[in-house]
Amino acid sequence: MHEARRPGAAALGVALLLGVVAVQWLPALPPPVGSALPGLVVLGASLRWPRLRLPALVLLGAAWAIWRGALALDLRLPRALEGRDFEVVGRISGLAQVRSDATRFVFEIERATLDGRPVPLDGRVRLSWYEDAPVLPACTRWHLRLRLRRPRTLLDPGGLDGERAALERRIAAVGYVREDGGNHALGQTRCVDGLRERLAQGIAARVPDPHDTALLQAFSIGDTRGLDQDDWEVARANGVPHLIAISGFHVGVAALFGIALVRLLYLAWPALALRLPRLPAQAAAALLSAGLYGALAGFGLPTVRTLLMIAVVALARCSRRALGGAQTLGLALVAMLLADPLAVLSAGFWLSFVGVAFLMLCLDGRAHGLGGFLRELSAGQLVMTVALLPLTLWFFGEASLVGALSNLVAVPFVSFVIVPCVLLGVLALLVLPAAAAPVLRLAAACAHAQWWLLERMAQWPGAHWYLPEVQPWALALAVAGALWLFAPRGAPLRMLGLLLFLPLVWPVRHPPAEGGFRVWVLDVGQGLSVVVRTRHHALVYDAGARYPSGFDLGEAVVLPALHALGIDRLDLLMISHADNDHAGGARVVAEAFPEALRYAGEPARMPLPMRACLAGQAWNWDGVRFRVLSPRAGAAARRNDRSCVLAVDGAGGRLLLPGDIGSRIEPEVAAALGPPRPTVLVVPHHGSRYSSDPAFIAAVAPRLALVSAGWHNRFGHPHPLVVARYAAARVPLLGTAERGAIEVDAPPGHPPAVTVTWRQRRPRYWRE
Repeated sequence: MHEARRPGAAALGVALLLGVVAVQWLPALPPPVGSALPGLVVLGASLRWPRLRLPALVLLGAAWAIWRGALALDLRLPRALEGRDFEVVGRISGLAQVRSDATRFVFEIERATLDGRPVPLDGRVRLSWYEDAPVLPACTRWHLRLRLRRPRTLLDPGGLDGERAALERRIAAVGYVREDGGNHALGQTRCVDGLRERLAQGIAARVPDPHDTALLQAFSIGDTRGLDQDDWEVARANGVPHLIAISGFHVGVAALFGIALVRLLYLAWPALALRLPRLPAQAAAALLSAGLYGALAGFGLPTVRTLLMIAVVALARCSRRALGGAQTLGLALVAMLLADPLAVLSAGFWLSFVGVAFLMLCLDGRAHGLGGFLRELSAGQLVMTVALLPLTLWFFGEASLVGALSNLVAVPFVSFVIVPCVLLGVLALLVLPAAAAPVLRLAAACAHAQWWLLERMAQWPGAHWYLPEVQPWALALAVAGALWLFAPRGAPLRMLGLLLFLPLVWPVRHPPAEGGFRVWVLDVGQGLSVVVRTRHHALVYDAGARYPSGFDLGEAVVLPALHALGIDRLDLLMISHADNDHAGGARVVAEAFPEALRYAGEPARMPLPMRACLAGQAWNWDGVRFRVLSPRAGAAARRNDRSCVLAVDGAGGRLLLPGDIGSRIEPEVAAALGPPRPTVLVVPHHGSRYSSDPAFIAAVAPRLALVSAGWHNRFGHPHPLVVARYAAARVPLLGTAERGAIEVDAPPGHPPAVTVTWRQRRPRYWRE
C-alpha cells in the first residue's frame, strides 16, 4: 500500500481557514472548554485514517477561533459598570488624532479603580478628550478619570459593523476623559509610535504644503490623520485606498531595498561571500528592512501578511529549500490564523490573501523586459479589479469602474517612485536630518502630481458604482465565476465565468406592490431618519445629525442605506425641522440626489435652500397617498412644533411621521389624520415626556410605535412615563437603540408589520 500523501501548506491553510470562518457566523459562542475535543478526537483518528487530517484541522481551527473570540469578548467592560467613572493608569497607544471638537486616541489600561476599589479592567479603550485637551504625545503614561461604556455602534443597511471591528481590534470599551484636576501625565516610555510621531513632525517641518505633508506621512509611516473625508472619497473613487497607507506592496519594496543594500555590500567586499553566503544574507536583510518598515506602519494587516510571506521565503532560503507561491501563501495564511484568528473579521485580510492568490493563479512571472513587465502589470490590475469586485462590494457596498486604470498608473508610480523617495527621506531624517528636506520635497512634488490626476479621475463616470446589499450566495457565485474566468489555460469555456457574476451585478429587486409601501427607520443614534419607498418612488424624512468633528450621519448612515436598499433615485427629501439631530445630514443627501425636491418645516433655518412644508400639501405615488398635516401657514409655534408632520396612506395601512411635535400640537394632528386605520407611528420627539399625550395615542390608535433614540442617551429618551403610556394603551414599542434599523412592510390588503430589525437580522456573537 502507498502511504497517503500529506496535505500541502495551501490545503492546511484553507482547512484551518474554513474552521475559523465557520465560527464567525455563529449567533453565540459555544463554551470554549470542550470545543477542541471533537478536533482532537478526529486528529487522533487521522493517525489511523490519514484522510481525516484536513477535517481534523477544520475542527481545530474552529476551536481555536472560539477560544480566542471568547477571550476578546471577556475583555469588554462588564455591563453593570457602564456609565461609571473610573480612575485608570495606562499608556497612549498609536498616534492621537486632533480634531476641532476633541482629541481622539487609544489608551492601554494598566490598572483601574472604581470608587477607590480595584476592578478587573484592562486592555485597549478608545477615548475622546473634549474641551482644551492637552497635547498627547505617543507612548506617554497618564493617570485619567474616564467615563466608559461597551463598544456598541449603529446597525443599518449598508453600514459598517463597528462592533465587529471593535472585537477584531480588541477594544474593551469606548468613552471620554472627564474634566478632573487629577488628570496628569506620568512620564514618557519608549515605543515605536514615539518614533513614528517624531518622523511625522519631521516631515511636516520640511514640506510646506499641508496636504502633501499628509500624503507623505501616510506613505511613509501609515499616519492618515491628516487626510479628510474628501481625500478618502477620491481614493475610493479610484480604487486606491490600499496605496494611501502603507500597503503590502510597499513592504515588498522595502524588502527589495534591503536586498539592494546587501548586494552593494558584497560588490564592495567580495571576500565577504567566503564567510557568509550571499543568498541567506539577502534574505535576512529583506526581512529586517521589511520588518522595520512594517513597524513604522504600525503593523497593519496587509503589512503583517507581507511580512509573514517574506519571513517564510527568507527561512526557506536560509535552509536552502525551494518553496512555490502556493506553499508560501499557505504558510503565511497558517501563521496569520494561528497568531490571530479574528483577523478574518477585517476586509483587509480577505482582500490581501485573495488578491495575492488570484495573482499567483493568473500570472506566470516569466515576463522579460519592459514590455513583459507592462503586460504583467496591466494583466495584474485587470485580475485584481475583477477578482476582488465581489469582496469589495460585500465589504464596502461600492466599487470603482475606473479602478483598473487608476491602479495601472498609481501602483508603479507610488511604489517605484514616491515610496523609494519617502524611504530615503525617512532614512535621512534618522541619520542626516539636514539632507532630508530636498528628498522629501521631491517626494511631495511627485505625490502632488499623482493626487492631482486621481482627483480628475474621481470625476469620471463609474468612479462610484453602488449596488444593493450583496447576498452571501451571490458572493459565492461571483467568486466561483472569477476562479473559472481566470483559470489556467486549457480550462473549458472560461468566459462563461462572467455569467456567475450576474446575480451580483444584476440583483433581483422586490419593490413594493402597487398601493403598498415599505419603511425603514434608520439607526442614527439620538436623531431621526426614515426612508419610505413605494413601487417607483422614494422619500427620505430627516437625515440624522452632523457633529463638529465632521462626522455626518447623512454620509455615514443614510446614503449607504439608500445604496444597500437599491434606491438609486430619490424623489423627495423632507426635513421635519432644523434641529441638528434631524437636519445635520441633509446637505450630504441633497448633494448626492440633486434632482430630489426638498421641503422643510423651518426652511429659513436650514443650511441649504428648501421649500416650506405646509399643511394641505398632498400627492400620490403608485397608489399611496402622502399628506402634510402640520404646520399650518402663518401659525405661530415653537421650533419643535414647526415640524413637518407627514401621513402616508397605503391600501393596507398608514404611517405617521410627526417629527418633534409636542402635546400642544398633537390634538391638531390627530384631528387632521382622518378615520382610524392600521397605523405605524414613529413616536414624536424620540419619546420625550412632553409628547405622546395619552389622548393623542388614543386618537391615533397605532398598532405599532417606533422610537428613534440613542443608546443610553443623556436625555433619557424614551422617557419612562412615555413607555408606560404606550404600554397602558397596549401598543408595542420598538426602539432603534435596542434593535438597530427597523423595516416595516405595508403591502396592499394587509396591515403594516415589522419584517426585520438589523440587530437581529444576522445575529453574530460579537453583537451587543
